[in-house]
Amino acid sequence: MARSGIGTLASQRSRPPAFFLLLSLPSTAMGLALSVQISVLSWILATRYGLEIHEIGLVWAAGPLAGIAGQLLIGALSDRVWIWNGRRRFFIITGGLVAAVSMLLLPQIGVISSAVGLASVIGVAITVALALDLAVNVGFNPARTLIADVTTEGAERTRGYSTMQVVSGSFGVGAYAIAALFGNDALIYVAAGFVVLFTLVPSLLIAEPATLTAPETLTATTQPPSLTRIALAISPLWALLVYNLYGLVLRFAGNQPDGYVAEILCASATLALIGHAFARPTDGDSIFRRIVAASALCWLGVQPIFVFMVSFLQDRIPALDDAALGQVTSLAFLALNAVAAIAPLALGPLARVFGAVRVHGAALCIMAAGCFAVWFLVAQPWQLYLLMAVCGIGWGSIVSLPFAIMSSHVDGSRMGLYMGLFNLSVVLPQLVSSLGIAHFAASTTDTGLVFALSGGFISLSALLWFQLRSADDFLA
Repeated sequence: MARSGIGTLASQRSRPPAFFLLLSLPSTAMGLALSVQISVLSWILATRYGLEIHEIGLVWAAGPLAGIAGQLLIGALSDRVWIWNGRRRFFIITGGLVAAVSMLLLPQIGVISSAVGLASVIGVAITVALALDLAVNVGFNPARTLIADVTTEGAERTRGYSTMQVVSGSFGVGAYAIAALFGNDALIYVAAGFVVLFTLVPSLLIAEPATLTAPETLTATTQPPSLTRIALAISPLWALLVYNLYGLVLRFAGNQPDGYVAEILCASATLALIGHAFARPTDGDSIFRRIVAASALCWLGVQPIFVFMVSFLQDRIPALDDAALGQVTSLAFLALNAVAAIAPLALGPLARVFGAVRVHGAALCIMAAGCFAVWFLVAQPWQLYLLMAVCGIGWGSIVSLPFAIMSSHVDGSRMGLYMGLFNLSVVLPQLVSSLGIAHFAASTTDTGLVFALSGGFISLSALLWFQLRSADDFLA
């Protein structure tokens, strides 16, 4: 069936830079919405509505819940449908439009709560956060999967995801700059317009392939995955899933955890499951499990940085008033994302020489060192900005290279499903951060210890990625 548009299979041999730029915009839109949430949500809840740290963590738990449903189900569904002359187009556009509306509702949480007669804003905050996260997750999976759909595995796909991060990171930098210079409210309105533009225009211009195939290097069977095989593919995450179910039931019942027995059991079981995944013979399925395990530990370290930055600053630099607190938070994330935006310009070429897995592991080591340094050293805002810039090297790698690595080890005709399964290694650790690590942060006298935990988890993740270095053979 003939189709017009940019990105047809016939043009694969010669990809102009404009194609990769256009291809990156849907993911940029979703990343921009996520940047707004990171910059604004904790600040609004803490300064305007006076929520406690454990309540803020509960609101943030809405995101991973949306990710579990959105990215997994939408990813699998987008593999099987053909709407508006594409698999991913409908979901990208829908996610972008709903995300824009949800962002515009963030400053109105108090107004909405009063209008419906609620004494507390937490219910409305959770609802708005859930709507935003669900919209982002509905669009993010198809947007990232689209890159794998229309590029060939190896150098071209790595270039696609690297370009995605450069463009997305650049707009993320712009978002935090707007927040720092003009305030978070201005950021919300500007970002909402870009999200609509960046989801509509590229989605309508990029032609999606009618047929998707498995990578030539895939060693696993390409038979339709059964529920058993899907469950085994995410076996390193089983303990995190059980802990999250326990934590959600406990929180929504109005109870607070007593001690850390559940967390210790979860950590022990997770390490045992990861050890089992790395002990199995190397094939396509086991490589995917190992990638999931390494990614999960990484996100256990990354998410607390976003959720608890405001609380860390309130504890470490108490002289900051509400306006200064918002500005310092925005500038810290600006430094992180500024480096992350340009890091793939170096990481991509290095990956082609030394291997994507090795380069990613090295970038994580740098980020882990930065997190430990934040815990030890930060007493002034400029020190935080400098160290967050160091962490940006790892952050730029986290949001680009793993997608190229993972997508080269799964069946391309089910890329949406596997992208959703891979996303569980992001959202389940995020939920643990909102439940378990929030409990720790609320009970400790030094919230800087959260950065020590982050450094530890990211270090363990780097170790696992280095154990996966043989997977670079698939990415030559």
